[in-house]
Amino acid sequence: MRQINSPHFNARPDGVEIDLIVLHAISLPAGEFELNYIEELFTGCLDHHAHASFADLEGLQVSAHFVVDRGGEIIQCVGTEQRAWHAGVSQWQGREGCNDFAIGIEMIGDEEMRFTAAQYRETARLCRQLMQRYPAISVDRIVGHEDIAPGRKWDPGRQWSWQQFHRSLSHIRKLHLEFL
Repeated sequence: MRQINSPHFNARPDGVEIDLIVLHAISLPAGEFELNYIEELFTGCLDHHAHASFADLEGLQVSAHFVVDRGGEIIQCVGTEQRAWHAGVSQWQGREGCNDFAIGIEMIGDEEMRFTAAQYRETARLCRQLMQRYPAISVDRIVGHEDIAPGRKWDPGRQWSWQQFHRSLSHIRKLHLEFL
């Protein structure tokens, strides 16, 4: 796992238990799957003139705890004990502000192209590690951005097979990741 340092985070509220994982999808610009622009967005260094679609992102401060690229490489952007800014206006089971109690994982992808086998495998491995570290996270507490912000967000979308992910998750036993 590689680490970059996003400045887009802050402290979680005192006493809040981490008990949710939110899966996202991102491609920047739309339909392109390179990591460089995503890293620049999450670190606040995106050149808003590099692509016409980036003008809407100027001033946006977003991050995720992790990014899983198309080859399965995991990049950590924010420590899990910190609050990354990935969920926006959100609620899960009556609790608002999911950034307070969730870990955000961005997978490079969109609504047009299927996610890769490596992404299913490595996202499942990462989720299993997080479930070991945070016992309040169970399989049914791994959700999509679309689940916590319905009507506002679409991701990880129709190209993400929850069935395939759950199969991958059930085959993972134990691993150790360097950061978290």
